[in-house]
Amino acid sequence: MKQIKLKITALSPLAIAAKKPGSVSEAEDHIPGSVIRGAIASHILQLSNQKIPGVATENLASNGGEFAKLFLIDEPAIFQNAYPAVAKLVDEYNQNKRKPDLISQVVEDTVMVLPATAVSSKTNSGFKPEGNGVFDTLIDRFCAEAYNYPFDPSDPKSLQEKTDARVEPYSCFYSKNSDTKTQYKYRKHGVSTRFLTRVGINRKLATSEDDILYSIEVLNESFASHPQGQNWQPVVFHSFIIVKDDSLAESLVNFINQNYQRFRLGGATSRGLGKVEIKANIEDVLSNIEARIKKFNQKLQERWQLWSVFGEAEKNILDSRIYFTLDLQADAILSENWLRTTVISANMLCAYVGLSETFNKLDSREKKDDFLRLEVAYSSYNYRSGWNSAWGLMKDVELVTNRGGVYLFSINEQYEEIWIKKLQQLELQGVGERTSEGFGQVQICNEFHGVFRESIVNNE
Repeated sequence: MKQIKLKITALSPLAIAAKKPGSVSEAEDHIPGSVIRGAIASHILQLSNQKIPGVATENLASNGGEFAKLFLIDEPAIFQNAYPAVAKLVDEYNQNKRKPDLISQVVEDTVMVLPATAVSSKTNSGFKPEGNGVFDTLIDRFCAEAYNYPFDPSDPKSLQEKTDARVEPYSCFYSKNSDTKTQYKYRKHGVSTRFLTRVGINRKLATSEDDILYSIEVLNESFASHPQGQNWQPVVFHSFIIVKDDSLAESLVNFINQNYQRFRLGGATSRGLGKVEIKANIEDVLSNIEARIKKFNQKLQERWQLWSVFGEAEKNILDSRIYFTLDLQADAILSENWLRTTVISANMLCAYVGLSETFNKLDSREKKDDFLRLEVAYSSYNYRSGWNSAWGLMKDVELVTNRGGVYLFSINEQYEEIWIKKLQQLELQGVGERTSEGFGQVQICNEFHGVFRESIVNNE
């Protein structure tokens, strides 16, 4: 199995519509995997009957060959969402200031989604130094419930300054700085938008048409790397394609790199929007899931010992149990017993990893809980639709579980080896329906769950 990394550079505004209320269309804050998948598939088919020097499309465009393996089989290639690689960084030349300047810059670190359990100050939210900091509450909430103690997190910095200490959920794209020399480990990612107003044209008279005026919200194709608006640079997005066949992955990479400036993403491409440059390279699939699970359980054990100051809990949650989280890195389409849901149950997770038969053979609730138990879930929902260019029709409106959802599971330690192998595969394949279009991408034990209330104060 190979992982293809895509670097998508915007060369014109991108009209990636999330929904279209009335005459105004809202833009997504990322490029969905379905848009990338559709653009590549469409371009392959367009070139199938053309002979272009240096561009080999015969195999990819043949319905009985590699094209079918990429898009038409039961387990096609997985096109993950592309998230903005533009991060807010501290100006290294002005770190001695009382309030260092923030600059925008494209980074190569992995872009992730903050868990739904992350919170920040209500009045001054965000990562330092622009805000009071962000911290996670999953482990502390879980320990507090075990001790039957109410957990009401507050912003410790605001308490010290005698200001509003309330916190609220905080969500964004973020990355963790791989440079150990700087004290600011976490950076917020994002891309700005603007509205383009257009008028309809009468094709007979070649003049503006009465009563046809519309606006399109688009993702900006450039950003100012300096706070004063200097040094404008193109916006970059990072994405991945998961391909099982090694030779197929090489063919796809060659095709993308040979046509790197010919792809168009999103809508209104006939009006000059959606022009991008896509570069692809193959990376080996590296998994550190076992290390992440071990670190998560160490953090849980440390916090459990701290909460022991409130006395003894009714039950020791760490007794022969191993915990792990499923963190949604993209919206997911989940269903159980033919009904839409926003919670991944133990039954569903066993089905995703191919352990349903083993789970159903267990003859008691206790044995099933030993094998896998859902402890807590934090999720929300939304509705999503889209446009299918191949069919020329609107896609069905789907109930989706919003990205950032967190599901905490536990297993008996005797099943650790079985589950680690299965979770490694799950992280690549995703959960739920339409995973090949970018839905259901998950991460096991997001490291941000180890950022606690006091850790963010110490700039850890």
